[in-house]
Amino acid sequence: MTNRTSPTRRTRTSWAGALALTAATALTLTGCVAGEDAQGNAAGAGTGSDDAAAGSSSDWSTDTLNIDFATYNPLSLIVKDQGFIEEALGDDVEVTWTQSAGSNKANELLRAGAVDVGSTAGSAALLARSNGSPIQTIDIYSQPEWSALVVPERSDITDVADLEGKTIAATTGTDPYFFLLQALDEAGLSQSDVTIENLQHADGRAALENGSVDAWSGLDPIMAASEAESGTKLIYRNVDFNSYGFLNATESFINESPDVAQVVVNAYEKARAWAEDNPDETASILAEVAAIDSSVATTVLDRTHFDVDPVPGADQQAVLEIVAPVLVETGAVPSQDDVDTALDSLFEPTFAEEADPS
Repeated sequence: MTNRTSPTRRTRTSWAGALALTAATALTLTGCVAGEDAQGNAAGAGTGSDDAAAGSSSDWSTDTLNIDFATYNPLSLIVKDQGFIEEALGDDVEVTWTQSAGSNKANELLRAGAVDVGSTAGSAALLARSNGSPIQTIDIYSQPEWSALVVPERSDITDVADLEGKTIAATTGTDPYFFLLQALDEAGLSQSDVTIENLQHADGRAALENGSVDAWSGLDPIMAASEAESGTKLIYRNVDFNSYGFLNATESFINESPDVAQVVVNAYEKARAWAEDNPDETASILAEVAAIDSSVATTVLDRTHFDVDPVPGADQQAVLEIVAPVLVETGAVPSQDDVDTALDSLFEPTFAEEADPS
């Protein structure tokens, strides 16, 4: 994994004085209220640094934090593995980690209140808020090229136009699904020209490799593993059709526990720097959690841009404005007004603007 120039360069908002502002906010609010197809829970209590653990439970607005981790979000794996959140919060806040199998599953967890913070693709976050899920994006964790169109090794399908009349696996409500719809549209095809099988990402890979479908709109790291282990081919790639990685929080969590939300974003920014400084260790962590070979993990990370501005803003707005009409045209959202309203209120940039990774 290298620090590469990407379409979006890291242009951070100045954080001068952010630490003091965050501390003031916390004081003001004291007393307020094995692979991607696996689902698992792991509760953890941090050991805590001397500074973070020095106070009592009243130092934080909550005594619990429920947060997801996902193999499509490598920064979440680092945050969890290195214990950054637990270290900052100390023993007074119990941190519970839940694995998300895909953006759709993360959205389900957020909507149900099972997690306070969850990671999705940008398109999935917009879809959820457009349909009434009370979430906001508090950090951009990556600009990945995590989706592509995949066919079996011996398939005679060589481009998107060849998919007419074919059966394609995709997980509804996730970036690979919207990637597929945009690719079809670019090739002059519509959803009605193909048959889309709604399968979770890992099941889509299995269906492709056993011949149940003709193609699969894949997601890393499962897609990279399929390439390496089964010889499947990526027939269409387009980084512009991949929306960013969005870290989302429920509005209730943001409003009631902004001090802890800030800790989460700080931890993500610490993980971003750690990933750039420790590429081999990052690959090892991903390989272990996703149950993939380290070389496959490296391929995934080579297709992932961490060096992006963490503040949700104009770049993400531009991508989602392309996705928005697709949500309406496919019936995923009732009206364009619903999408426009959601897009106007989806971003909560304050935490990323004030992030202090130290």
